Amino acid sequence: MAKDVIIALDFPDMQQTLTFLDRFTGRKPFVKVGMELFYATGPDIVRTLKARGHKVFLDLKLHDIPNTVGKAMRVLAGLGADICNVHAAGTAAMMRAALEGLSSTDGKRPLLIAVTQLTSTNEEQLHNELLVNENMNDTIAHYARNAQSAGLDGVVCSPLEAALVKQACGAEFLTVTPGIRFADAAKDDQSRITTPARAREIGSDYIVVGRPITAAADPVAAYERCVKEFLGI
Repeated sequence: MAKDVIIALDFPDMQQTLTFLDRFTGRKPFVKVGMELFYATGPDIVRTLKARGHKVFLDLKLHDIPNTVGKAMRVLAGLGADICNVHAAGTAAMMRAALEGLSSTDGKRPLLIAVTQLTSTNEEQLHNELLVNENMNDTIAHYARNAQSAGLDGVVCSPLEAALVKQACGAEFLTVTPGIRFADAAKDDQSRITTPARAREIGSDYIVVGRPITAAADPVAAYERCVKEFLGI
């Protein structure tokens, strides 16, 4: 499995997104379309990015009853995204419905991954607000095993948990990890974070990087730094 850096395109409209990507002359970075951008532009943003040669992680984190999620995934399957996701907390039945909805008759489909716990959630919130009695690591490992048993390809977790997910589910089970910050950068609103280099050491397959690249004075240089630190090239 090839590792890669995914840029989170956290912009409010199509024009700002494409203007940002035009700075990457000769490069077609893997990008993530999240809720803000998708809700602002609709599905055309995915079609546009694919037409421009980008791989796309469509990060909508579906979480609803199985029937609704399955039908929604059937719609999303036609956009050509390379990765889609759901919340693992939606249950194994919901994840199986998502996988069924995403799969075409010829067996081809995007990768499907499940969010374990958001990187903004800390141990205290897990217990006191979400009323989850198990510790963070055990909860994430359990959610990852549920996703694997439902047939999914991997999970979203913090880079700090990539190794334990691999231990629980095997080396081929994908770990897609946000919560990436350079050693000399601010944490922003993230709780469970690490650097690109450390994420590589721990076992992340893909790292998702937003503000350290998109808000940098020189986004291209920040991206290249991220690639160098994560991929070691």
